[in-house]
Amino acid sequence: MDALEGKPSRPMVRGDRWGSDWTYAWFRSEVVAPRETKGKRLAVMLDFGAEATVYVNGIVSGAMDLQHHDLTLTRSARPGERFEIAAEAYAGHSGRQPAFGESFLYIVEEEVYQFFIDLECLFDLRNHLDEDALRVSEIDRGLTRVFSIIDLTLRQEALTENVGKCRQILKPLLECVNGSTAPTLYLMGQSHLDIAWLWPIAETKRKIARTMSNQLALMEEYPEYRYVQSQPYLFQLAKDLYPELYARMKQAVQEGRLIPEGGMWVEPDTNLPSGESLIRQAMHGKRFFKEEFGKDNEMLWLPDVFGYSGNLPQIMKGCGLRYFASVKMFGTYDNVGDPFPYNTFVWEGIDGSQVLAHLLNYGDYYPIRINPSFVIQQWKERVQKEGITTRLTQFGHGDGGGGANRDDMEFMRRLVDLEGAPRTKHGSPIEYFEDQIEKGIPDAKYVGELYYPAHRGTYTTQAPIKKGNRQAEIGFRETELWGAAAHLLQHRAYPYQELERLWKTLLLHQFHDILPGSSIHRVHEEAQAALIVLNREIDELASGARAAIADGGEERVSVFNSLSWDRTGTIVLPESARTISDASGNSLPVQWVDGLGYAEVAVPSMGWSTFKVGREERIVEAAPSAPSAQSASSALQASANHLENELLSIEINERGELTRIFDKETGTDWAAGNCNVMRLYRDQPSDFDAWEIDRRYRSAGIALDSTAKVSVHSTGPLFASVRVERDLNRSTLIQDIRIRAGSRRVEFHTTIRWQETNKLLKVDFPVCVHARESMHEIQFGHVKRPNHASRPHDADQFEVSQHKWSVLAEANRGFALLNDCKYGISVDDHTMSLTLLRAPTYPDETSDQGTHTFTYGFVAWNGAFFDSPVVREAYELNYPLTTAPGETIARSESLLRLDKDNVIVETVKLAEDGSGDWVVRLYECMGATVTCELHAAIPFAKALATDMLEQPSAELPAVAGAVQLAFRPFEVKTVRFEAIR
Repeated sequence: MDALEGKPSRPMVRGDRWGSDWTYAWFRSEVVAPRETKGKRLAVMLDFGAEATVYVNGIVSGAMDLQHHDLTLTRSARPGERFEIAAEAYAGHSGRQPAFGESFLYIVEEEVYQFFIDLECLFDLRNHLDEDALRVSEIDRGLTRVFSIIDLTLRQEALTENVGKCRQILKPLLECVNGSTAPTLYLMGQSHLDIAWLWPIAETKRKIARTMSNQLALMEEYPEYRYVQSQPYLFQLAKDLYPELYARMKQAVQEGRLIPEGGMWVEPDTNLPSGESLIRQAMHGKRFFKEEFGKDNEMLWLPDVFGYSGNLPQIMKGCGLRYFASVKMFGTYDNVGDPFPYNTFVWEGIDGSQVLAHLLNYGDYYPIRINPSFVIQQWKERVQKEGITTRLTQFGHGDGGGGANRDDMEFMRRLVDLEGAPRTKHGSPIEYFEDQIEKGIPDAKYVGELYYPAHRGTYTTQAPIKKGNRQAEIGFRETELWGAAAHLLQHRAYPYQELERLWKTLLLHQFHDILPGSSIHRVHEEAQAALIVLNREIDELASGARAAIADGGEERVSVFNSLSWDRTGTIVLPESARTISDASGNSLPVQWVDGLGYAEVAVPSMGWSTFKVGREERIVEAAPSAPSAQSASSALQASANHLENELLSIEINERGELTRIFDKETGTDWAAGNCNVMRLYRDQPSDFDAWEIDRRYRSAGIALDSTAKVSVHSTGPLFASVRVERDLNRSTLIQDIRIRAGSRRVEFHTTIRWQETNKLLKVDFPVCVHARESMHEIQFGHVKRPNHASRPHDADQFEVSQHKWSVLAEANRGFALLNDCKYGISVDDHTMSLTLLRAPTYPDETSDQGTHTFTYGFVAWNGAFFDSPVVREAYELNYPLTTAPGETIARSESLLRLDKDNVIVETVKLAEDGSGDWVVRLYECMGATVTCELHAAIPFAKALATDMLEQPSAELPAVAGAVQLAFRPFEVKTVRFEAIR
């Protein structure tokens, strides 16, 4: 406001156009209360042709938006009182300038307003009751009397007196109450505010001020009003940008009228983020509300998210979130074949963790108005007809914020116990859950993921954002692990504040319209740029931590393995190096491809090894100490139509497709048809372009018949590869199909120049595996899903989400597809179809245009799935070995080691409280009960079991640096190692 002083301005008249795309304009005026307004409610109706934040006498006081068309200046005017009005309005981004409209200063005749609310309330009620009911007859008689008396030609005092008589007729009808069996709705005032969607984050910074000023004004006039606001990120915006408004918000929280509840930093997608990301969403979200307001969240509120992970109950419980509430499961846009069966139920996750859940209904979507028809429909539309007597119900305008308006408050007062409508209670949603527990939880349990039978395209749309998210999650793991090691071993300062800032950047971009790719172009453009910067900063922190562990010398290189098992993998030699040898002095083979030198090295679990590098070039066939490496190297072959190592023999056709995947161990062919087949489909769903994949898309295939240029790209001794170059409709593909010596994993390093619109690209692998379900990795585990369409719920899952792998398995063998950034997949019988790219044109008309680089692969194994290498192979595809120049204190060190293959260390970090303790998070990955030992090389005082927020619960048995742990299937454990002080 102060910045406006002295700025040039011009008068505006009705019809004037202003602004341009993405810009804001300020409007100022002054009004004086006329003599006839004395003691009356005085309001303004402002029409800027756009949404606006309105300031009155320098204080942000409300908004002009879709549900708020006027603003009360005072409820009891004093003639001559002056009001300085300023408004910041958004010109939008439609390519059309807003037109300035008419604005009014007016008196609200309160008795007339109340009469019309009375009238609408009763009329709306009778229209939604049984027409033969006595209640309808009584209302009709009252309305008939009113219509015979009302005279709207009267003005001022005469009109007030006239409607007062009418209100007296209606009053007994409004005082009729329900009998003993009426249901109860717990009303939750809220405003779903998308942090970005059809507007950029810059506009959200204004939307939170508009929304909160609207709601605070209602609280001031209606003391009983309680408003729930989720997403601490929005509170942080208000704190940073609107300190006066934020002070009022804090006061309202302390008075119990503003309820900060929701559980996470933003309302994130839960299909795509890692398990650690979801924990950090809760950690930072709950911490903000606790530190700012002294409030501990108990409910996870995700009203508009496109499906809910099967491991969310465990993450919730681990983060102290007891209750789950959402709306989205019943908003499926006619996409669903098998509707969800419950409203109130116990939700059980893949590990057996249980939380109490309630699914709300939208009603008529937005705006959600409180009136008799709405509350009646909320009860009638429940899918659970028995076992519940209450429901949780949201109201208030949402998507773009705004919240409830004054009409809602007046209806709410009349609907506390109005005969014919459900009773209503208004307050915190926690009261609903506590009441449900007191009444008794219904005998209804749902096990596994809450699969959302719509918006399946969001697993794939905006591939660069999804890739940036995966890279950042990997980068944080590296940064925290090596940062903790550098602190514990070298006393290097741990970057607590930097990590918090960077984590919050990632958590913001996991919002459910950013990471899924369902926003406008500017949102995606800004998100991609932010993730590029984020990944650069994370990588710098990780590199700095590794460099602190090594000494920076030029003659040696230290190789770091962040995974919790010993591994052998390839690294790229330092720029000046030509040779490399291990700690015993054995020279290692080096393979040169495209000017880069590759070496294969062995590195211990969650640790490092140091190797000597030289500048003189020598040819080494294989390490003398490793005869098996000699055998593997000699078995490696490559030609334009053939790749082979000692385990697999692969035939390749003229399109780069695999016509044969021969397993030398068993003498069988894994291919049931050509594999690595590119499939292009027309992709034009009937609605929600960026969100949806139409279930009939397979009937709209586009032929990709052009042959490819297939050539040998590398021939060993470490790996062999064939390069495929071909056209895909208007797009082009360059792909290196690679196989390592001694490996059962085949990788497809892919670059696509994507120039399609409304197309869907998949790659098919029909395999000789007979299974009736497929397995897909999710956070901290996996789920099984049907690979057939036997029943409607099976058919609904024609496209599903995954993390790093998906599997088809028989009892004694299986085939897995792996990926480094692709989340969508379909499995139909024995054909696995990885979804690579989409090209929707709404709401981003240029979605995914450009060049994409990614890697997918497969691993085929013999033996039970429990004993398979799938999980480790997927991790190794995603987590490359990393290097730092120089030698470490110990040339080879393993910080942490496990004695069971099915337990994974996911996270190592310093404790959030800055105590110097260090935290390890582990999970069981195969769905099996197991006991194991976690061996730590760093001395510790004691080991404590904690929740996911690092609060200790019990001391763990530990002997000689080994901690004893017992896991149930898919259990996540967090262990806090108390530092020796």
